[in-house]
Amino acid sequence: MLLSTRNGLNRWNDGQIAKFGSDTSKGIGNPTGLKPNSLFQDNRGRIWVSSPNAFGYLEKDRFVPLHAVPGGVVTSMAQDRTGSLWVAHEQADLFQLLEGHVVQQIPWSNLGNQGYASSLAADPSRGGIWIGFVLGGVVYFSDGQVRSSFTTGNGLGEGRVNHLQFDQQGVLWAATDGGLSRLKNGRVATLTSKNGLPCDTVHWVIEDDADSYWLYTACGLVKIARAELDAWAIAVDKEKDVKPTVKATVFDNFDGARRLSDSTHTSPQVAKSADGRLWFLPWDGVSVVDPRHISFNNLPPPVHIEQITADHKTYDATSTQRLQLPALVRDVQIDYTGLSLVVPEKVLFRYKLENWDRDWQEVSNRRTAFYNNLPPGNYRFRVTACNNSGVWNESGTYLDFSIAPAYYQTTWFRISALAVFLTMLAVIYQLRLQQVARQVRARMEERLEERDRIARDLHDTLLQSVQGLILKFQAISREIPPNATAAHNALEEALDRADEVLDEGRDRIRNLRISSIPFGGLPAAFECVAREVQHGRQTTFKTVVEGRLRLLHPMVRHETYCVGREAIINALTHSKGLQVEVEITYEPQQQFRLRVRDNGRGFDPKILEQGGRPNHWGLQGMRERSERIGGQLRVWSRPDTGSEIELIVPGATAYMDHVKSKRFWFRRSAGIEGEQL
Repeated sequence: MLLSTRNGLNRWNDGQIAKFGSDTSKGIGNPTGLKPNSLFQDNRGRIWVSSPNAFGYLEKDRFVPLHAVPGGVVTSMAQDRTGSLWVAHEQADLFQLLEGHVVQQIPWSNLGNQGYASSLAADPSRGGIWIGFVLGGVVYFSDGQVRSSFTTGNGLGEGRVNHLQFDQQGVLWAATDGGLSRLKNGRVATLTSKNGLPCDTVHWVIEDDADSYWLYTACGLVKIARAELDAWAIAVDKEKDVKPTVKATVFDNFDGARRLSDSTHTSPQVAKSADGRLWFLPWDGVSVVDPRHISFNNLPPPVHIEQITADHKTYDATSTQRLQLPALVRDVQIDYTGLSLVVPEKVLFRYKLENWDRDWQEVSNRRTAFYNNLPPGNYRFRVTACNNSGVWNESGTYLDFSIAPAYYQTTWFRISALAVFLTMLAVIYQLRLQQVARQVRARMEERLEERDRIARDLHDTLLQSVQGLILKFQAISREIPPNATAAHNALEEALDRADEVLDEGRDRIRNLRISSIPFGGLPAAFECVAREVQHGRQTTFKTVVEGRLRLLHPMVRHETYCVGREAIINALTHSKGLQVEVEITYEPQQQFRLRVRDNGRGFDPKILEQGGRPNHWGLQGMRERSERIGGQLRVWSRPDTGSEIELIVPGATAYMDHVKSKRFWFRRSAGIEGEQL
């Protein structure tokens, strides 16, 4: 085994290290200062050596320089299946050598990527060479041109391509600063920390003889079984957006594998000897791992909960009974540990607080759990651990505890608060109803007073004046000579017309005073309307009264009569209904309702959406009358199914005795009993 160091070329032989070529005749490690930076063994067994001052190969323990390739930094070398040796020279482009002669020198700019190559790998099946670049990206070069190119846009890992390696199945793996990328059949998939790697930066990758892959990462040496990578690759090939994970074993400083954040500048950085051992460079020497003799810890670590601290007060966690914590606890800290004598620093934990955490919390090797502002309730804290070999103690251990509620967090308090809130809403709603009812009643009283005033003014002024004119005209008619027949007849006709005007004025005054319908007289008034409209038609008309009769406000009674009269006339004339029913309902406290239904021909519901037929004002008039008394008018109708009109007036507005009963109740509640209102 040859090793390139800063002080020269060294040979490892059964644990003995000897400096190769100590005499000046062999040219390596001599006083001239040759320091090899990259080594490669071709298919003839020759060791190609690159140093700052020379480039050549070792044959029979002698260095043979090749002056066509200048000295300097060679980052990588590879040999394709035609026997050509490819040399990635940092300062002098890409060289192709055959039988010790330079076939071609390809500038880096001709390969479509910025920067120089950091790694080379020969394609064992198709021929050609794969090139990874220091600034990222991988290309396939064959027959003098770039055949394919892959970047981060195709799924390749970000950053520098540190190493390219074909496995036994012909799959190309690229170790990059952004993860381990797999290139197969023109598709790229990258394994990162999101899929189970301890970190993203991968320095190199190699396959051992025991069906496992070894990765040197910034977090240490990682072992992944081939089956894990195959399952990951199958899942990625099926769905691009899926993120399957792999199980990886990590060897770090605690296991003797040094962590390196940066990769070395040249390659190869790893080699596999004939006995299957892996040799790699951690900068401060040479490390060797034998995959066949890796110790495995089969013993799952026992888990123990040490204590629980609530608001800086510590409680014993060893009791088998449920631990009771006080109310209004803000900060809860639970200390636990895992018992393992084999690398205890690598014991990993995960925990879950039932009734609070939705899933397990992965916390690495942290041995404390923190919770803030937990609500009152019962909890179970579960914790499990795994040893340095990834063996989990699935059963783990648990701690039951509860947090007592404060008085305002109890169920009875919440129910009481809800009841008080609902009661307040009900009171506010009733007060609002009463306020609206008072406003509506006030408007109705104003209208009544205005109508009475108009009626008085008409009676005291206009009708009296008309009556006085009639008397004056009668006096004038007596003074007309008997022989003036024409004048006498004309005056008599004028007097008859004046009498008609006087009678019409009295009718208008009577209507303004709303005194035509007595208490409980709505059914009789509606029957009278039906008799006037029927005109001998064979129509069944019926009125139904439900509930105890109550005194309606005069304005409500009048407007209700007008709405019902319009509905009855429409049912008997326009709808041609053979059965018309009027239902009057006096509900105790809620509302007053009038409903008129018939089995006539009905009308299109679109007419309701339009507010009625053009130049017909019946529906509009009924709605206006219902709004005046704070009521709600509902109309249902379908063609050939009849119609139904319903007027609903809140009880606080409709009934005259509603407000009095409310006042009487409030006064009794205040202790003023027996007062008559």
